[in-house]
Amino acid sequence: MSLSLLPKEEKFFELFEMQARHNTDAAKTFRELLGNWSLQSPAFDKLRDIEHEADITAHEIIDKLNRTFVTPFDREDIHELASKMDDIVDIVQSLSLRMQLYGVQHVTEDLVAMTDTLLQAVDCIRKAVPHLKDLSETRRILDYCIEINRLENAGDNALAHAITKLFKGKPDPLEVMKWKEIYEVTEDAIDRCEDVANTIEGIVVKQG
Repeated sequence: MSLSLLPKEEKFFELFEMQARHNTDAAKTFRELLGNWSLQSPAFDKLRDIEHEADITAHEIIDKLNRTFVTPFDREDIHELASKMDDIVDIVQSLSLRMQLYGVQHVTEDLVAMTDTLLQAVDCIRKAVPHLKDLSETRRILDYCIEINRLENAGDNALAHAITKLFKGKPDPLEVMKWKEIYEVTEDAIDRCEDVANTIEGIVVKQG
């Protein structure tokens, strides 16, 4: 009877994929909320549930990291990847709550467009993460990361466009402050996707 002292590394990858799904679930739910906007929408509760599940997954990754001797790649990279993916869900849920607390009565085309960009970025993460199990397909992983970088640039441009529109004419200063923050937080979520892509690229380079 043989006894392996090496841990099963597959569990880390399963958890990473789960966390990536939490990202897409949060972004999709937020997009659905914008498409049928209501301050009483059940989507707010759904986003809170997704954020809670994402926290549990992140904690499970960190706990496993603390209990595992041999890891599939650098411990710092595992911790960073888990934390940065969790950040995305946190920001999306926080954004929805902020809009609810502000009593936002309508959504703008600019916010919808930025959210669509976020959706594309988290979907790239969802597609890239499973390939970390087999780094023989590094080209495909890096292509997803390049696309996320492109989307982050598009998010920057969309933010600039949206804020420029805010200051046209004689806007209500409170509305400007409110929507400027909403746009900036949305763009921050897209930025975090780029952070995840940079972490993934770093893992690929180290393992290559």
